[in-house]
Amino acid sequence: MSLPTDADLQDAGLAVEVTGSTLTITLDKPTRRNSQTPRMWHTLAAIGANLPEDVRVVVVRGAGDCFSAGIDTRLFGPEGVEGEDSVFELMQGSDQVVLDAIDGYQQGFVWLSDPRIVSVAAVHSYAIGAGFQLALACDLRVVADDVRFCMKEPALGLVPDLAGTKPLVDLVGYSRALEICATARNVEAGEAQELGIATVVVPRADLDATTTDLVEAVLANSTGAVRETKGLLQGAGERDLGRQRLAEREAQLRRFRDLVGGA
Repeated sequence: MSLPTDADLQDAGLAVEVTGSTLTITLDKPTRRNSQTPRMWHTLAAIGANLPEDVRVVVVRGAGDCFSAGIDTRLFGPEGVEGEDSVFELMQGSDQVVLDAIDGYQQGFVWLSDPRIVSVAAVHSYAIGAGFQLALACDLRVVADDVRFCMKEPALGLVPDLAGTKPLVDLVGYSRALEICATARNVEAGEAQELGIATVVVPRADLDATTTDLVEAVLANSTGAVRETKGLLQGAGERDLGRQRLAEREAQLRRFRDLVGGA
């Protein structure tokens, strides 16, 4: 297994850097405000599928003036984007072809919840539509005080379809999630922190340093313990207390076995 080549990353508008146990993905199309396309999503999925085994933290950030302005809206026009499937072209296929295509797009997002890693989004300025959903796909969000989250899809006649609806409801509850999506309004930094969307809000100038501090704090703890804990917390909302207690016991048994070498 190997990560996408530099040429493939560049074609997708991405950059990747691995430093120790941290892999940083940068949306690297600043002249287009890091707008997203199917090629970017497929390449994100390829990164997840070929993640080096020693990577424990994945950081997602945006180059330039914003995190991501969302989907490249040229994809909705008849001319589309060179080298990308346009919506017009996609609609020539059967319903199953379209459903399979969207599933492929979603794979660029869902791997960020893998219990093997802790994913951190470092978000500044606009995180619109697909940008908001990419931030929601991450476990933690370090947010600059100039942030503007917006689920723009309903304003375009669409629905959020990049696996962002569940984490949004999990974070803010059904009623508030519906209000945010149905109005397609901006959620600014203060509200994002109150709602639990932002893990922490910092001045824009402190975004990188705060993200680094958070990553180092995660890496300072046991790999196995962090992975097991993430798995426990991810499933807690779907288990009753009895099943959660059992999951805790089983996870702790694995930790004990690991710590004492299986004795």
